[in-house]
Amino acid sequence: MPKSLTNLWLRGLRRLMSGQPAPARAPKARTPAKQKRATTVRKPKAPSPVKAAPAPRTSARPPLRESRVRPRASAWARGKWERSFHSAPPTAGRFVNHVSYALYMPPGAGLARVPLVVMLHGCKQNADEFAQGTRINLLADRYGFAVLYPEQSKHDHPHRCWRWYDDSSAGGGGEAASVVSLVQAVVAQHGLDGERVYLAGMSAGAGLAALLAVRYPSVFAAVGLHSGVVFGEASSAIGAMDVMRRGSRSNPVSLIDASVDVRQYPGMPAVIVHGELDSVVSATNADQLATQFLRLNGFIDATGARRAGETREEVLPDGVVRDFVKNGRRVVKTCVVRGLGHSWAGGDDTVAFHSSKGPDASALMWEFFKHQRRVKQSVGDELLA
Repeated sequence: MPKSLTNLWLRGLRRLMSGQPAPARAPKARTPAKQKRATTVRKPKAPSPVKAAPAPRTSARPPLRESRVRPRASAWARGKWERSFHSAPPTAGRFVNHVSYALYMPPGAGLARVPLVVMLHGCKQNADEFAQGTRINLLADRYGFAVLYPEQSKHDHPHRCWRWYDDSSAGGGGEAASVVSLVQAVVAQHGLDGERVYLAGMSAGAGLAALLAVRYPSVFAAVGLHSGVVFGEASSAIGAMDVMRRGSRSNPVSLIDASVDVRQYPGMPAVIVHGELDSVVSATNADQLATQFLRLNGFIDATGARRAGETREEVLPDGVVRDFVKNGRRVVKTCVVRGLGHSWAGGDDTVAFHSSKGPDASALMWEFFKHQRRVKQSVGDELLA
């Protein structure tokens, strides 16, 4: 028998033989200090931020700044954020073509036909991250426009990259057609202003945005390209990597002329933003993109010689801005941001591929977009300031 049990048994036997019951255990007397402390606890205390109960753990980042309170893009904007999917027409090899998207509607959007900005994310991004990183929903609240975020499927690309380099219906061409179908459906369903639909993209999203601007000019009133790639040079994933690093080895004017009949093209105002230290997409691409959109908007001829308009340049502490003006109207704008890598300028740098450096690219694009409108006429399309 264990020693502890033996001692217990012997104590019980001695009590039994003496005829005395085991003494009841008296409660411990409180010391004056403890009594005072107990009395103090009963008194109501003012709330103390230091001793307050900690908030339950979430996956959100610490609330160091407004954009880090919650990861959801709708958290710090006042409008309505919703996710859904659109059944686009079938593409090559795909009979069911569901396009996932997020839509942000600012407060009071149903009271008027508001504009729409279509935002195309880059590789390794989704709609929520792109919305949070660019913070464009906050601008939507302030200026009253809706924001649509088409989202690439991991089924089509494991890193969610748009296949901008493949113009076939099974690649980027099919993705572009699906985005157009989605845009038209959202405009019709929510009563948005079809003459003020704008398009913007980052990196691979900028590549698809350029493809959409060239192939579907009647749908969009202007395009914004951030960290984008020159149009028309790459035709494969391997070729795309080479163009991203070096830019085009061909004449960018020849590339655009081979892709579209410039004489019949209705024009496309464009704002181009790029980081001068971008090691993923060389800043050479920004210069070549600007040349291509100058060609599409009638500034230069097939040889690259200036035929219309003027250039206004402004050197700022955080970069160089050039406005290409035609008939008193800004038609092409470029901004090369000093010290910026492959990131969205002036964004939330707690999100990958976004940086607080440089001007606010979202605000820069909206300031450019709001002066553009695509008026649809029976004899063709015309852009008005």
